[in-house]
Amino acid sequence: MSAMAYQITGLLEKMSSTDKDYRFMATNDLMTELQNDSIKLDDDSERKVVRMLLRLLEDKNGEVQNLAVKCLGPLVHKVKEPQIATLGLLDSLITKYTHGGLDGEGMLKVLAETPALVTELDLQISQLTLNFVADMIATHSQLIAECLSKLLSAFVLLSQSSLLQGATLASALNLIDALVRNPVPNKPSLEELLDELTAPVFAQPTLPRQAYHSISACTAAVASACDDLNKSSHLARQLAQQLRSSDTTAGVRLFSLLTLGELGKKCPQVYEGDSSLKPEELLVDAFNSSSEELKAAASYSLGMLAVGNLEKFLPFLLKQINSQPKRQYLLLHALKEVIGSESVDARAMEFFRPRIEQIWPVLMEHAVCPEEGTRNVVAECLGKLCLVHPESLLPRLKECVTSKNPLMRASAVTAVKFLIVEQWTAADDLLQCAMAEFLQTITDSDLNVRRVSLVAFNSAAHNKPKLIRDLLDGLLPSLYAETVVKKELVREVEMGPFKHTVDDGLDLRKAAFECMYTLLETCLERLDIFEFMTHMEGGLKDHHDIKLLTCLMLARLAALCPTQVLQRLDRLCEPLKAQLQSKAKANAVKQESDKQEELRRAALRAVLALQRVPDAERQQQFAELLSLIRSSQELNALYQSVERDATHRSFTAESAMETD
Repeated sequence: MSAMAYQITGLLEKMSSTDKDYRFMATNDLMTELQNDSIKLDDDSERKVVRMLLRLLEDKNGEVQNLAVKCLGPLVHKVKEPQIATLGLLDSLITKYTHGGLDGEGMLKVLAETPALVTELDLQISQLTLNFVADMIATHSQLIAECLSKLLSAFVLLSQSSLLQGATLASALNLIDALVRNPVPNKPSLEELLDELTAPVFAQPTLPRQAYHSISACTAAVASACDDLNKSSHLARQLAQQLRSSDTTAGVRLFSLLTLGELGKKCPQVYEGDSSLKPEELLVDAFNSSSEELKAAASYSLGMLAVGNLEKFLPFLLKQINSQPKRQYLLLHALKEVIGSESVDARAMEFFRPRIEQIWPVLMEHAVCPEEGTRNVVAECLGKLCLVHPESLLPRLKECVTSKNPLMRASAVTAVKFLIVEQWTAADDLLQCAMAEFLQTITDSDLNVRRVSLVAFNSAAHNKPKLIRDLLDGLLPSLYAETVVKKELVREVEMGPFKHTVDDGLDLRKAAFECMYTLLETCLERLDIFEFMTHMEGGLKDHHDIKLLTCLMLARLAALCPTQVLQRLDRLCEPLKAQLQSKAKANAVKQESDKQEELRRAALRAVLALQRVPDAERQQQFAELLSLIRSSQELNALYQSVERDATHRSFTAESAMETD
C-alpha cells in the first residue's frame, strides 16, 4: 500500500469513528489537504472519500456536517467518475441542504464549481446540476448571487447544443422558472435575461435545429414565470414584427415562429386580449415559405397554440384541414401535436374529449389519402386519439379493418403501432382482445396492408409481447409464408436499353424477417425452433439486406439454441460458403464492393458464433467451411478482424457492467 493510500485509509477510519471529535478532526484534516491540493486521489480513493462525505452529510453533529460540505466543494472539481460520485453528491446536497443546517461558506464552494458541470459533454450531470441550482434558488437564493453570471453563461452555451432536449431541457426550463420567480440578488432584469438567452439567435447566422427549439422554450418560460401580461404581450408583438419584416434572417424567423407557439402553450393569455395579434394567421402564412424547416416549425407551433387554448385554436385548425387540401400534411402534423401533447392533462381532457367527435371524422376523411406520408400522420393521430378514449374509439378503429378501401385498412392497422406505448395503459386490455382482428390483415389481398400489418406485429412483439404471445399459433404460418420469394411479385422493367428486375415482395419479406428476429428475442419459448430455422435458411439466399439480417439472426440463434442449431448445421454451411466466396464484379462501383464486404463480414460473424456451439467443429461441412476460411489469406485476415471486434465488444460490455 502506498503512503498516500495508507493516509487516506487512516482518515476514512477516523471519519467513521463513533467519537464525534475523531470525526471532526479527520474531516478537518481532509479539508485542509483538499484546499491545499496536497492530496492525490486515485479513482478508488475518490469513490471511498465521496461515499464517506455523503454519509457525514447525515451526521448528527452540525460541525461535522459543515466540514463535509466544505470538503465536497473541491471534490466536485476533482471527481473523475461523475456518474458514480457527483450524481450521488448533488442528490444528497439537494435533499440535505434544503432542510437547512449546513454551513453557507461550504455550500458557496460547491456552487462555485457548478458552472463547469453545465455542459453538453455530460447531460446527465448537467440535468442534475440544473435541478440542484433551481432548488438552491428557490430555498437559498442569496447564495447563488456570486456564481450566477458564470452559471448563465454556461446555461446559454448549453442552450445552443443540439443535444439539449427531453429531461435535461425540462430541468433547464425549471431553472429559468425558479430564477424569474425568486428574488436573487443582482439577477438580471427580465429584459436583460431575455437578451442574454436569445443573443445566440441574433449573433450567429445558423444554430442547430434543436437549439432554436430550446431557446424558444426558454424564452416562453421567462414570459410565463414573470406573471406580467403586458411584458409577455410586448414580447409576442416583437415576434410578430420580426415575422412580418422582410429583413429578418432565416434563423431569427425560425426562432420567432417557434416562440409564438411556445408562448401559446405556456402563456396562452397573451393571445386572448389582443385582437390585433393573430398568431394562427402568422403561422399559416409561414406555410408559403420555400423553407421546409420554417414550414415544419409553423406546423409545430400551430399545434402548440391549440394545446394552450383548445377552445380558440382547435376549431381553426380543423377548419384549415378541411379547407386547405394542399396544406393537409402540415396541418395534420399540427393536429398530431395537439393529440399527443403531454400538456393535454386530465383537466384539459375535460374540454378535449368532447372535441374528439369533431376530430375523428376529419381523420377518417384523410385516412384514404393517396399520399403515404399524409396517411402515416393520420394513423399516428388515430392511434394517439384511441389512447385518450379507448372504450369508444378502439371499436371504431377495428371496424376500419374491414373497409373495402385498402388505404383505410392500412391506416387503421398502422394506427395500432401508435397505440403500443412503453407503459401499460387502459387501452392495452382492450387492444389485446382486438389484436387478432387487427393482425388477421397479414393475409390481406393488398401488399401494402400486409406490410403494415407485419410492422404492427413486430412493434407489438418488441414492445409488449404479451399482446401477441397467445396468438402466435395462428399468426406464425402466415408470417412464415411471407418469407418466401413469390415469382408473381417479381417483374422486369425496361430502363432504356437495360432491363431492371423489380421485386414487389421485397419489403414484405424484410418486414417478415425483422419480425422473426424480434420473436427470437421476446417469444422464444413459443417458437418451434426447427420450423423457425427452416424458414430462416431461405433468408441466407435472399436479397442483400435480408442476408445481413439472417446472419445476425443465425448468430443469435446459435447462442440461444445451440443444440438445435448443431442438428441443422450441415444445411447452414452451404449458403454461408456461397456468401463468403461471392465477389463483386471487376467493374463494380465502390458502393457495390462495400456491400459485398459487409455481407462477407456478416457471414463470418455468423461462422464465429457457430464455432462456439459445442461439437460444431466435429461436423464435416462446418469443418470444411472453417478450412476454406483459414486457407484463404483474404478470408482469414477478415475473420481475424471480425474476431478481434467481437472480443473488444465483449470486453467493453463487461467493463460497463462492472462500472454499473
